[in-house]
Amino acid sequence: MSSSQNCSVLPQDVLFEILSRVPVKDLMRFKCVSKWWNHLVSDPTFVKLHLQRSSKNTHILLTFQGIINQKFELRLYALPCSVQKLVGNPSATVKSSRSHRFKLDYAVLGVCNGLVSLKDSYIGDEFSDHWVRFWNPSTRIMSEDSPRIRLHHGDYKGPLLYKFGFGYDDRSESYKVVVLDYKSEKMEVRVHCLGDNCWRNTLTCDVFPIPAVCRGAACVSGTMNWLGLAKSSSGYQKQELITVKDLEIFSYDLKNETCSYLSVPDGLSVAEVHFAQPALEVFKGCLCLSHQHEGQFDVWLRREFSDEKSWFKFLNLSHGSPEFSICGFSIYIAVLCVSENDDFVLLANQSDSEFILFNRTDNRIERRYNFKSANSYFYSNDYVESLVLPYRN
Repeated sequence: MSSSQNCSVLPQDVLFEILSRVPVKDLMRFKCVSKWWNHLVSDPTFVKLHLQRSSKNTHILLTFQGIINQKFELRLYALPCSVQKLVGNPSATVKSSRSHRFKLDYAVLGVCNGLVSLKDSYIGDEFSDHWVRFWNPSTRIMSEDSPRIRLHHGDYKGPLLYKFGFGYDDRSESYKVVVLDYKSEKMEVRVHCLGDNCWRNTLTCDVFPIPAVCRGAACVSGTMNWLGLAKSSSGYQKQELITVKDLEIFSYDLKNETCSYLSVPDGLSVAEVHFAQPALEVFKGCLCLSHQHEGQFDVWLRREFSDEKSWFKFLNLSHGSPEFSICGFSIYIAVLCVSENDDFVLLANQSDSEFILFNRTDNRIERRYNFKSANSYFYSNDYVESLVLPYRN
């Protein structure tokens, strides 16, 4: 660390400890105090220590996509508040939060250590280009565009199929964007690391069908995970109505650049569901599988990522109750967050544009809050305010 003179009588090691507990917003203001303070906020050792301490104070980053002034718009809400505040009054909390708007072409691939990965695309007649940016909402610093990955339409027998994900490899301490590229009967796995000038082809394996509506990968324990169809399933080709035995999780290990296949919960309903209905996400730091079937909405969590028997049912909500009547496959419910004692779960009912506060203790809906916007979609990611730079230092 720089030994430049600073204006404080406190030793630098003491300042280092004190400032590592200060919120990002204040640290950004302190940069103008002196050259030493300005250098501190980007010092790798300090950034790492600050992240370790910030990680104990998790916030929520909401992604909102809907119609604003008759135009589709992607809006990110970075909520510098406790989860309890969001659970207590989501509509007011969102309304008073800082929001960031992006054009529709951008998609949020994931959130990790305070960094958000955004993807943009160009779709031409003969090829499509895709590129990413990394953004830190707390410091408001965004990277330049990554190199483009070009997909030539003639390389595909059917429609263009690809899936993206974003995660962190703690072995190499690198942030990685992964794309699953479907070509013919094989699937190529390509990786771009933050700061690199290329995309690497790391793996080629059998095609793994994933729903078109899949938002992205669920990143847990250094792996990226997508829910889809096992190749041995009867619904592999048709991809419409399937049963639990057809489902499997494709898991890509960011450290070893290998893949494996994980099982879904044994207790999952065997009733037929639409291929696009089950959703795989991260919730409470665990792999989370939400599933709609026969008038029910279930949420399963996998306590230990490496233990396939650690799945347990976290939530069961009945669509058939008088206060919550929803039918058909048009509904999509997103799990946003849970109160500190796990008693209350905040859901987003995308079909009716409303937040739902569900009481797990009494197994009933506590309150409902309207989005105040039709055709709106809310999603959430665990988020910590950090000083992590969206480019290689």
